[in-house]
Amino acid sequence: MQRRSHKKKKTPEAPITRVRLPHEDEGEMFGIVAQLHGSNQIRIACADGQERMCRIPGKMRKRVWMRQNDLVIVKLWDFQPSKADVVWRFLGNQVEWLRRNGHLEGLSI
Repeated sequence: MQRRSHKKKKTPEAPITRVRLPHEDEGEMFGIVAQLHGSNQIRIACADGQERMCRIPGKMRKRVWMRQNDLVIVKLWDFQPSKADVVWRFLGNQVEWLRRNGHLEGLSI
């Protein structure tokens, strides 16, 4: 009898067909997760050089998990630009594609 492996099998990464970019006219920008706080709050180092407290909205809360140094898109609040909402989180192969195509020049990833 053969033993079963309990290791998770890696699925091959799918080729990238479309990557979401921030809409700068709507107040969106790239950011890197700097620190995780409790209760859906995270501190993000944004592309403009500022660190902002950001909120994970309800539609992403238990569906998208964030870790330190993840690349995200944040949308600034209209009434308080020192805070923002997380709109999108990029996967590893998407980050590599963005780096190769020159979209992440201002960020230190």
